Amino acid sequence: MNEEDDLYESLPPTSTISTHMFAGALAGVGEHCVMYPFDCVKTRMQSLVPDPKANYRGVADALVTIFRHEGIGNTVRGIGAVVGGAGPAHALYFACYEHLKKKFSGGEQGNHLAHGAAGCVATVLHDLFMNPADVIKQRMQMYGSPYRTCKECGVSILKTEGPIAFYRSFTTQLSMNVPFQAVHFMTYEITQDFLNPTRKYDPLTHGVSGAVAGAGAAVATMPLDVCKTLLNTQEHCSRTNSISYVNGMRAAFRTVYEFQGVRGYFRGITARIFFQMPATAISWSIYEFFKFFLHKNDDDNSHYLKVSSLQASSSK
Repeated sequence: MNEEDDLYESLPPTSTISTHMFAGALAGVGEHCVMYPFDCVKTRMQSLVPDPKANYRGVADALVTIFRHEGIGNTVRGIGAVVGGAGPAHALYFACYEHLKKKFSGGEQGNHLAHGAAGCVATVLHDLFMNPADVIKQRMQMYGSPYRTCKECGVSILKTEGPIAFYRSFTTQLSMNVPFQAVHFMTYEITQDFLNPTRKYDPLTHGVSGAVAGAGAAVATMPLDVCKTLLNTQEHCSRTNSISYVNGMRAAFRTVYEFQGVRGYFRGITARIFFQMPATAISWSIYEFFKFFLHKNDDDNSHYLKVSSLQASSSK
């Protein structure tokens, strides 16, 4: 690998932290919003005791049923929370990943453990910002949700359940996202080693690598995603006389098993894969484009300065 290819592995040295964060924010918003209807279907299909009107046979049946009986607008309910949360969450996420990937690996390509470790640390920052948005989003997505807007939902949760409700699933979210991102980043880098060993800008390989990484990570962490949805939505079916809310990952796992057995841990897996594959492909494509674009501008500016310097010297 030549020096130019190696430099492309991170954003240009002249780039500020705000540049890293801006590129990451756009990637995150694009990732979550474009495939949002599939995320809505996934949330509904993970319901432990779904309403008869929302007991879907599959992803296609769910989308058709929602379009027909509720309107297309209901497939994007809660998207405002995602836009508000994904921007800052992914800004920190990608900026932290770029910095730590270089630091942990010492600039060495192929150190996939370093990539996984950088992804894990970046995930903690991501989830601190994203968890409250995720709670609001999933409550808006549920069938028969009583909330009209994300703001109304957030205020209602705060008044009736307190601030803790926004982080009731944080441990489970983190337990899911740390292995998810470790698998995600390692799979992405491994796939890039195979498809794009020189690490040149190639939209096709970035998209394919992102899709493969997203699918693998989605399958590996599916049971935790089901439990996270339960903790975020707190369905009435999970409440008994002895417990007001399901608290913690162990209680969530037990509740899912009591209602639906082992298969309950994989409800909505098809919808999640349909969401994650294009979502991660879009995220990486956007981010890699910004890396390429910024490097190109950086190189053009460097060339311009060199030419100007030579012209100034020759005029003397």
